[in-house]
Amino acid sequence: MISLAWNLAPVAVGGLLAWTGAAKLRSRSLQRQAADTALARVLNDVQRAVLVLRAVGTLELLLAAGLLLLPAAAFPGWATAALGTGFLGYLAHAKATMPESSCGCSAKDDDRITWRSFARAGLVVLGGLAALASSTPWWSQAGRQPLASVAFLAAWAAVVTALSSEVERRLLMPVRRLRVRIFGHPLVAYGDQVPVAASVELLENSLAWEAASPVVRSALVDHWDDGGWRILRFTGVHGSGAKARPVSVLFALDASSSMDTTDNPAVRVTVVDDDTDEVVAADLLTGRPSRPALPLVT
Repeated sequence: MISLAWNLAPVAVGGLLAWTGAAKLRSRSLQRQAADTALARVLNDVQRAVLVLRAVGTLELLLAAGLLLLPAAAFPGWATAALGTGFLGYLAHAKATMPESSCGCSAKDDDRITWRSFARAGLVVLGGLAALASSTPWWSQAGRQPLASVAFLAAWAAVVTALSSEVERRLLMPVRRLRVRIFGHPLVAYGDQVPVAASVELLENSLAWEAASPVVRSALVDHWDDGGWRILRFTGVHGSGAKARPVSVLFALDASSSMDTTDNPAVRVTVVDDDTDEVVAADLLTGRPSRPALPLVT
């Protein structure tokens, strides 16, 4: 099994390099995508980043051809391992200094630097080193063990696909849409019962939440329905310095309302002192900056 992996490594890692190299050379929007990469910020020039990305894509294709056509030669394996090591160094620097940038690894504008990026670069290093241990051309190995070879390459393709950010958009997203279509949206009300998450979503978009947010210190702690009202309880702190005291902030809103029925719900707010259980006479609108008047257009 190990010898099969070594002998098929050139075609496996060669296919990966051919895919990423072709993506860089064929991309029609590479300049726009390059502007968002860490490479453009390192080079301080988008055009230089585009040239480097195309040069790397060309190198990847040349290495892929070398691995596929010259599996007995050592140079493609060493060069592939060196390229993968360079990828790892670039990713580590970009992750440390520009974590929100795109890596430009596969010429996708949403290819952010994640553990998947490091794992793909690690596969390039391992694939290059494994190609050095190859003792039999991959086509001879595939001829001797066709089923095992197909299974190995299918497993490799599955790993590479799982490490691609495209898998989420092309595979997982349709699955999620199908799940919503079959089972419905989790925040959609069924009959008269509105999910608590929908009430929280409605509250967090209300003026009452905006006014009380300086007091609130927690996520939803408790909830219950009473007389058509849904009560949502949060913990908070009222006052400052020596006068600060723990409180519970209670919001009451229509239990049947959600973002689908209203965008301006009626919300009652009560602040209760946790130590004395007395209602705190808090004017939550005090200190809240007034909204600027919108200009009139005539």
